[in-house]
Amino acid sequence: MPDALHQLDATDLAARLRRRDLSAREVVQAHLDRIEQVNVAVNAIVTLDPQGALAAAARADERLVRGAPVPPLHGLPIAFKDTHLTRGMRTTHGSPLFADHIPDEDDLLVERLQRAGAIRLGKTNVPEFAAGSHTFNPVFGTTRNPYDTTRSAGGSSGGAAAALAAGMQPLADGSDMGGSLRNPASFCNVVGLRPTPGRVPRHPGGNLWDTLSVPGPMGRTVADTALLLSAMAGPDPRCPIGLETPGEAFRVPLDRELRGLRIAWTPDFGGRAPADPDVLAVLEPQLRVLEELGCRVDTACPDLTGADETFRTLRAHSFDLALGGLLDSDRQALKPSIVQNIEQGRRLTVADLNTATATRSRLYLGVLDFFSRYDLLLAPVSQVTPFDAELEYPREVAGRPTHSYLDWMRSAYLVSVLGVPALSVPAGFTPGGLPVGMQFIGAPRADLAVLRAGHAYESATRHGRRRPDLPAA
Repeated sequence: MPDALHQLDATDLAARLRRRDLSAREVVQAHLDRIEQVNVAVNAIVTLDPQGALAAAARADERLVRGAPVPPLHGLPIAFKDTHLTRGMRTTHGSPLFADHIPDEDDLLVERLQRAGAIRLGKTNVPEFAAGSHTFNPVFGTTRNPYDTTRSAGGSSGGAAAALAAGMQPLADGSDMGGSLRNPASFCNVVGLRPTPGRVPRHPGGNLWDTLSVPGPMGRTVADTALLLSAMAGPDPRCPIGLETPGEAFRVPLDRELRGLRIAWTPDFGGRAPADPDVLAVLEPQLRVLEELGCRVDTACPDLTGADETFRTLRAHSFDLALGGLLDSDRQALKPSIVQNIEQGRRLTVADLNTATATRSRLYLGVLDFFSRYDLLLAPVSQVTPFDAELEYPREVAGRPTHSYLDWMRSAYLVSVLGVPALSVPAGFTPGGLPVGMQFIGAPRADLAVLRAGHAYESATRHGRRRPDLPAA
C-alpha cells in the first residue's frame, strides 16, 4: 500500500495537513492502527495513549479551522524516547526503579516538539538507563528489528528507530552519547543525526555542561530529519552550551550539487574500529556513487590517538555523576554493566580526567585541521550488521573477540568525542536483507552541510525507500 498514511514521509504528511487534504485525526488514527497491527512483533512502543492522542489531534484540527497559525509539525504523531520526561505520562528509563514514575514536567525537547504541533502518542523502548546500543530492559523486554525480528534494532534509541521503520510514527526523537541515534538508524534503515553539541539544548539535566550526550532527530528521510531538527534546535537560557542558530535555519531546501566536494573515506578509523566484511561489502561500492556525483574521494582519517580512552573515561565519569546515587541506594536493581560503568567512574583520578580533557582538546584541533582539507568524512556507522536479539552484544567484530558491550561501537563513539555532527543514512542491504548505514561526518557546527550531502546521496540511491515486510497481528 504505497499510499497508506503510515508510509508517507513526514514532510509530505505535513504539507497535506497544512492544505487540509488530511486531518490530524486521520493521521493519528492511521498510526494507531499501524501500532495495533505490528507493534506486537517489534515491541517498539511501550506506553500508548490513544485517547489522549486523538483528543490532541481534534484540538489541532479545530485550531486549523479557526485559522490559527500552522506550526511546522502540525498533526504529526510521535512517541517520545522513554528517557525523555513527559508530563503526566510515565517515563521509566527502562528501569524497575522507575517503572511507575510519572513526571510532572516535560523535557525541553518534548515541550518544543509539542509546541511545534506534534501529537504525543506514547513512549518508545530503551535499554536500561539508555546504557548500550541494544534495546532490552527488565520492564518491557526486547525491541526487535523490523527487517528481521530475530535481530537487534540497536539502541539506545532502538524503540524510536524500530517504530519509525515499521510505520508506527513518521518522526522520532532520540539522544546519542556513543551512537544511540546513529546505530539504531543504521540497523533499521532510517536516518539519524547526532547534532553538534548545543545544537539541541537540554533541560532539565544533571550536568548542564555535558557535550558527550546530545539530543537529536530521526526520520525515514534526511528531509524529515531536518524538519524535526528545525523544531528541536535553537538556544534556551537554561542550556549554557546552546548554540544561537534558530531552528528555522534547518527548515530550508536541502538540494545541492556535490560536484567538487572533497570527501575522505575511512573503513576502520585508522585501524581503531575494524568493521565486519559484510558491512564493508555494502559500503565500499557506495563510494562510486559519490564519485559519479562529482566528488573527489580519498582514503583518509584524522589522527584519533587517545579518542577511545577519552570517550570511556568521560562516559564513566558521566555515569557516576548521573547514577552514582542509585548505586548506593539500589545496587541490586541495576544491571551489571551499569554497576561496572559507575564503579569505573568512581575509580577515576584527577589525572585521568585531566588527560581526557587535554586529549579531547587536541583531538578537536586536529579535526579542525582535517576539515580544512576535506568537506566530509565518511565511515561505517556500525562495525557489525544487526546481531542476534538474544545477545547482550556481539561476541566478536571483524574476527576479534569483544570484552564489553562497548567494544563493537567504536565507529560511532570515536566520533562522539570530536564535537562534530554525524548523520547515519541508509546505504544498502546485505544479501540476507539486513540494513547497513553510512556515516556522514562534518566539521563542527556544519550540521546543515552534512544534511545536504546526506540528502544528495539519499536521492541518488533511495536505499531508505525499502520498507520492512511485517505481518499484521
